Amino acid sequence: MWAHSTLKERRNLWRRLQTWTSARGLPMNADSACLFVAATGVRPQGLLGYSKALSASFGAMGLTNQPLRTMAAALRGAGASVPENQALPMDRERLLTWASRQTPEMRLALLVAWKSAARWAEAASLSSEQFLLVETQEIIIDWFQTPKGRKKNPFRASRYVVLLGSLTDEIAALFRNLAPFNPLTKVTTSALDRMWGNTPTMTGFTAHSIKRGAVTHILDRMVSGLADPVPPYLVDRISKHEERSGTALSDVTIRYGGNHIAMARALETGRISNLL
Repeated sequence: MWAHSTLKERRNLWRRLQTWTSARGLPMNADSACLFVAATGVRPQGLLGYSKALSASFGAMGLTNQPLRTMAAALRGAGASVPENQALPMDRERLLTWASRQTPEMRLALLVAWKSAARWAEAASLSSEQFLLVETQEIIIDWFQTPKGRKKNPFRASRYVVLLGSLTDEIAALFRNLAPFNPLTKVTTSALDRMWGNTPTMTGFTAHSIKRGAVTHILDRMVSGLADPVPPYLVDRISKHEERSGTALSDVTIRYGGNHIAMARALETGRISNLL
């Protein structure tokens, strides 16, 4: 249901809630969870994160989570969804230089994450079965199994990503050594953060810097005049964000499309990945 790192964080938060309610003789329910979140004393962004995480946990177990959902909605209305600090965007050359000194598995995950403008946890958890086509000039990935996207809509337009242009030949070469059914790497988001925290040339960057840097790189290329014009909505698609422009194929059409490779090409993410 959730990425390994997300599951670990939510289990820890659940245990904290259990300890807190037990010490106060309170029932283990969503109302008590709201009191617990308020008592943590963290910033509004943290309160929103806790309320959303606990709401998801209660919901996954079939328990009432409406108080937590209401709390999260109130926090969003108060501006808590606006991040105070965002990850520092990673620059392409810095990432590629660091990746060149890593193991083949780690290098493969880093290149795929960058080239597909993906969250680190989702790229790292990809398995060989999700690579529908691997050639030196073109790679097609099915993101159907990624936890965040699957929960929202398994037949979304951003399900397929086509990789074209630079780095595809290196990704294809590294892919040949990937064992079946294994993830690209078992390095979690927090583990990558620690690795970079102990590397002078990567200080200040986090795992989220990869996706933010990729999106920034795309936008810079789009406005530079050095790349062929591409529709802005394709940036949302390759970033796996919700498209609001009304240009995406419907989920019904994607579900009916039997040829996954043809569908992936028709969704045109290759025009954007070519900029990375």
